[in-house]
Amino acid sequence: MTFEIEQKFRVDDVVRLEQRLAELGAVADALQEHGDSYYNHPCRDFRETREALRIRRVNGIPLITYKGPKLPGAIKARREQEWRLDPGDIDGNRTEDLLQILGFRPVAVVRKKRRPYRLPDPWSDFQVVLDDVQRLGWFAEVELVVDSELDIEPARRRVGELSAHLGLQRDEPRSYLSMLMELPPG
Repeated sequence: MTFEIEQKFRVDDVVRLEQRLAELGAVADALQEHGDSYYNHPCRDFRETREALRIRRVNGIPLITYKGPKLPGAIKARREQEWRLDPGDIDGNRTEDLLQILGFRPVAVVRKKRRPYRLPDPWSDFQVVLDDVQRLGWFAEVELVVDSELDIEPARRRVGELSAHLGLQRDEPRSYLSMLMELPPG
């Protein structure tokens, strides 16, 4: 079982955050284009259960992701399962068709440009990304993935430590989908 421990922050000064990442020895990877198509279950409302099901396309490569309910705590932790759909479904459309045949309803598409960073030790097990989310602006995510519930609290502490070290202060507990759904149409 895999758990994602993640904290998201609004970013006002992207250049300053990139400088802090460079000072830490982080190396930027290639820019990614993400299109996340979210679905709601036919028999329960994922908004109420705080779950998520999406087809994510990263530079056109399709993945399916399930995120379980958020576990109690200040820093988000939840079960996550994700895998690639290709080569059997090269663009994710077959899986989207199957979900709709089974009664899953499309909710929204979240589009963003993501810049992932690789960090040196002692932070090398982290994923830090800068997201430019369409209609929402700039965010940073600091994430660790652990394989046991026993590792969640130590991971939360480490996420908090790295976030503070990077000067991230404006935490955002809502998902991009939730924030997007709160905006007026347009």
